Amino acid sequence: MISRRCGRPSNNQLAPGVAERAIAIIRQRYADFGPTLAAEKLRECHGLILSKETIRALMMSAGLWKPRKQRAPAIHQPRNRRDCLGELIQIDGSDHRWFEERAAACTLLVFIDDATGRLMQLHFVPTESAFAYFEATRSYIEQHGKPVAFYSDKASIFRSMQQSTDFGRGVTQFGRVLFELNID
Repeated sequence: MISRRCGRPSNNQLAPGVAERAIAIIRQRYADFGPTLAAEKLRECHGLILSKETIRALMMSAGLWKPRKQRAPAIHQPRNRRDCLGELIQIDGSDHRWFEERAAACTLLVFIDDATGRLMQLHFVPTESAFAYFEATRSYIEQHGKPVAFYSDKASIFRSMQQSTDFGRGVTQFGRVLFELNID
């Protein structure tokens, strides 16, 4: 038995010229967009209503988009550990309900030695703030001595997002304290 649709064009095909027009617009204006955003922009700004999967197929055939599996993996160079105990201390805070329902949620400040991975100090504070880090750092220095450097995340306590007038990023209060103590 042969289908009556045999030899006829598909009902799902694009009208002639629509694919070429869409690719031309994408090449000209949206070459660095992903398929979803490109489909939204084509709909809003150009009146071309195409599904994001259609746009994805068109962009892949035109070489404007690569599926995630075909992309080259991002290479992250691992940082080597320091050689000596106390040379580099990783510091971070973790908000959590540490005591379940028996107490309010609090933050645990953790000081970890980079060379050994040993927990050097744990400090519970109400919130992760500059004053909490001042207190915990003072306690750490009194107990273990001054480290060469601290390694932290990009929290606003450690890194200012505002530009300084003299050079680069501004310095936070915690950064000023470490500078005075000659700790990197």
